[in-house]
Amino acid sequence: MASMAITPPALQAQDQKARTYHDKQHNDDHEWNAHENQAYRMYAKQNHRKYTEFSRLNDNDQQAYWGWRHEHSDALLKIEVR
Repeated sequence: MASMAITPPALQAQDQKARTYHDKQHNDDHEWNAHENQAYRMYAKQNHRKYTEFSRLNDNDQQAYWGWRHEHSDALLKIEVR
């Protein structure tokens, strides 16, 4: 019987290619990374939304997040950028 290695989620995230999302309203692109995911989790909590993986959201919900994100910088959210 072959054993399966379980990779911690943090390492899985590093293995995946960074995805870029286009913000139609602001006509700019955003790279999805660990600190963007942290900001999205803050958005979901602040707006009383159940956490759903960002890539699974419909276009309107993604666009709502980008609108919020433009008003909430990393400094405002106290997200440390490394």
